[in-house]
Amino acid sequence: MTDWQIRPARDLGLPTAERLRSHGREAGLVGTLLQGGWRRLVRFYMAAMHRLEVTGREHLPAAPPYVMVANHSSHLDALAVAAALRGPAARRAHALAAGDTFFTSTPMAAFAAYAINALPVWRRRTRMKDLVTLRTRLEEDALVYILFPEGTRSRDGHMAAFQPGLGAFVAGSAVPVVPCWLEGAHAAWPPQARLPKPGRLRLHIGAPLSFADTSQDRAGWAQVASRCEDAVRALAPR
Repeated sequence: MTDWQIRPARDLGLPTAERLRSHGREAGLVGTLLQGGWRRLVRFYMAAMHRLEVTGREHLPAAPPYVMVANHSSHLDALAVAAALRGPAARRAHALAAGDTFFTSTPMAAFAAYAINALPVWRRRTRMKDLVTLRTRLEEDALVYILFPEGTRSRDGHMAAFQPGLGAFVAGSAVPVVPCWLEGAHAAWPPQARLPKPGRLRLHIGAPLSFADTSQDRAGWAQVASRCEDAVRALAPR
């Protein structure tokens, strides 16, 4: 007999504007349909305009939860990484996006929530409570998080050091981290340009990393960031 576990939606009762920015936001029927259409549109765009090539897809875990981390130099990055996912992983993927960029107004927050399925991370005012909520959702709801631990897009295409906040999600956890290197995104849509241009993108996916034995403190967070940074850099073409 199936053991059904029914619980209220995490965002139940929240006003619309607050729900869009909530770390407990759930898609609902309308959101699920919109996100499904957006995924198909993004895959078509990536194939037609950027000839997205994915290598190493066999390294992806069989099922969520897991975290994908990559270098960050373009607004194309999250779209390209998400476009590589299939099945339940694609439906459960959330890009963690800068709240002060994508969630400043209700229309922008609605686009980020329903199209990109992003969750906000506020650069200067993220609280420990927010990190705990995100970690809990990652594990309990079997999600995929797409993270860019540099914290901002590279202006020159060179990857910067990873920030230790990444460790808050996986230190001491069985959730694997999948390192990725995205090639060509900076040339196709650098931060200085208003719009993207056609250009080939290549996503290299590496073997998952485990941080189950890493301490859940600042030292552990730094260790997670350092190992992930090294793994991502190792995927860069020579």
